[in-house]
Amino acid sequence: MKTPLVAINMKTYPESTGEAGLKLAALCEEVFEETEKSIAIAPQQCDLSLYANTFGLPVFAQHVDNVKQGSTTGRITPEAIKAIGCAGTLINHSEFRISPEDVKILVSRCRELGLTTIVCTKDAEESQAYAMFKPDFIAVEPPELIGGDISVTTANPEVVSDSVKLVKQVASEVKVLCGAGVKNGKDVSKAIELGADGVLLASGVVKAKDQKAVLLDLVSDI
Repeated sequence: MKTPLVAINMKTYPESTGEAGLKLAALCEEVFEETEKSIAIAPQQCDLSLYANTFGLPVFAQHVDNVKQGSTTGRITPEAIKAIGCAGTLINHSEFRISPEDVKILVSRCRELGLTTIVCTKDAEESQAYAMFKPDFIAVEPPELIGGDISVTTANPEVVSDSVKLVKQVASEVKVLCGAGVKNGKDVSKAIELGADGVLLASGVVKAKDQKAVLLDLVSDI
């Protein structure tokens, strides 16, 4: 996947639900077409098939479960998201943490299916530990800054630069994203300056009054 990457986790906000979510995804596609910058979206789980078959952007699941296909009611498997056309999945987001063993198995299963994995971590040490499983991306997001008004690149730039350094020590091919409080193009530029390959963000886009203007600003300097 082309980098720098701007990955947008749409979570379950009202602004990403139903028609509002479709409108946001369409804006993401417009900005992608206008700028040719790399943008991916992670819509609500109930919308995955619709988005994957409607938009020309990489569509990611917000979570997958380490369960077998079959009698596992209410779960979502890597095989299922592959079958409907998803490009990949987030794994271990701070709002849906799973065990290290599940992370390891899911990364392996997704790799076998050709799905791109973004494994979320809370700090540099965890970033290094999970880089050993060789996901495509590590996304470091200090939980205390998620949804806040101060970007991780300002509040704790060391967690980004340290994550990049420690990840590359164990798996040079693994790319690093950062998130938490990212709101604008300046935050993205700073992330890249710190060694990151892009950003993972949510509310900065989803809850913005002018979503397209924010999207254009985010990709303006990459």
